[in-house]
This record gives sequence, structure tokens and C-alpha cells, in this order.
Amino acid sequence: MNSSVPEGDATVPEGNAVVPEGNAVVPEGYDPHAFAPFAVTVDLAVFTVRDGALQVLLVERGQEPYAGRWALPGGFVLPAESAETAARRELAEETGISDLSGLHLEQLRTYSEPDRDPRMRVVSVAFAALGPGLPEPRGGGDAARAEWRPYGTFGALAFDHDVILADAHERIGAKLEYSCLATSFLPPEFTLGELQQVYETVWGTALDRPNFRRKVLATPGFVEPVPGGARLTGGRGKPAALYRAGTAGALHPPLLRPEGRL
Repeated sequence: MNSSVPEGDATVPEGNAVVPEGNAVVPEGYDPHAFAPFAVTVDLAVFTVRDGALQVLLVERGQEPYAGRWALPGGFVLPAESAETAARRELAEETGISDLSGLHLEQLRTYSEPDRDPRMRVVSVAFAALGPGLPEPRGGGDAARAEWRPYGTFGALAFDHDVILADAHERIGAKLEYSCLATSFLPPEFTLGELQQVYETVWGTALDRPNFRRKVLATPGFVEPVPGGARLTGGRGKPAALYRAGTAGALHPPLLRPEGRL
């Protein structure tokens, strides 16, 4: 007699343990209430380049704890959604930014210090996000208002959001060295001057224009020229050539930031 069960079918093995779909066995007598409950939240560090500066999306908390304090957008993960789904939902609810088609979103890390939230044990899955030309936000949900604020120009944030924001800034600054992430700050077609501005605003330092241009154009797959594309950028010079993001996922060689800069 063949006692095997095809994968995906449910059966009842010896001992009356329940076998859900996929043959994952729940031990008999297992008590999910044996462990202290805790909540899972998402927090988002959202960056864009506006008016020549690196800016961060912040919300003013409309309720306790930390009512009236600035914080990163975010909230609780619902039982039937993933952390990424919750991140996108909370961003739309608290800031009104619902069109996320041009947004680069990546998981940053998990923050789980026992006392990070005064209400109860709360574990946060943090995300870093960035995009070009993101719209003006508006407060919603439990956020009294939402604003773009220049990075580093505001006071202490609620909860441990200062730590999350600093970690996200460091992550993005580091990834600019070895990946093509900088193009996520830009529209589909851009000039090399606009690309350089992304590096300068994130790293907080000026770069040599000819040297930057040489390194970018010498890196395979970083950018591709737009045939016939050009844009006037001010002054009396000729229009600047337009480029688009290339096909490379990583930069070889890396585009290293000046020593001593973030």
C-alpha cells in the first residue's frame, strides 16, 4: 500500500495532528497563545531630490504617543497583508501619495528593541524608498499633516525613527557607489548634470564635473544616450545631451564617494 500523499493535498496523520495545505504539520496540542503577543508595523524612509536638496517625507502624528511630533510614515500590518503591501497602503493613507509606479521601494531592516514603542511590544519592518518628482503630500489617517523636509533640518523624530532614517540614508549613500540606484531619483530621460546632482545631494559634497562625467561614461551599462535627445539647461552653452538608465544592475568599477563623506 502506498501511504504517500501528493504535495498540496491535506490528510490526517497518526496522532490526529492537522496537516494543512502543502503538508506542513501543526503539532498536536500546539498553543499559539503560549507566547506573549506583539504587533508588527512598517515604517518608510522616503527620499527625493527637490529644489536641489535631498528631502525626506515626514508626517506629524495626530495622536498619542508622540502627538504633534514628526515621524516617518507607517503603521500596523494587517493580518491578511504582507509587510510590503502594508508599506504601500500606509504611504497612501498617511500622505495621499497613491501613484507609486515610479517609486523604488526596498526593505531596509527590522527594528525590534523591546521598548521602542510605549504601547506594547512592536517590531517594525522598515523600508527605504525613493523616486523622482514625487507630489506634494497631504495628511491622512492618523497623520495630522505630511510634508517634504530637507534632510537634517528637523529635530528629533518620534519613536526610533531617527535611527531608521539615518540607516536608510547610509544605505542609499552606499548603494550609489556600486549600483545604478541614482537613476531612480531621476525621470526616464536626464542629463549627466542632473545625475551628478543626485550624488552631490545624497553624499553632501561637490564632485568634479569632468571627472564624474568620465567615470559615468566609462562604466558599462550605467547610462545610455537618448538618440537625438538634448535639453537646454540655462546659460548660453549648447543643449546638454540626454541619457536614460542603462541595463547594468551593478557598477564595475564602483563610483566611490570622496573619503570622509557619508
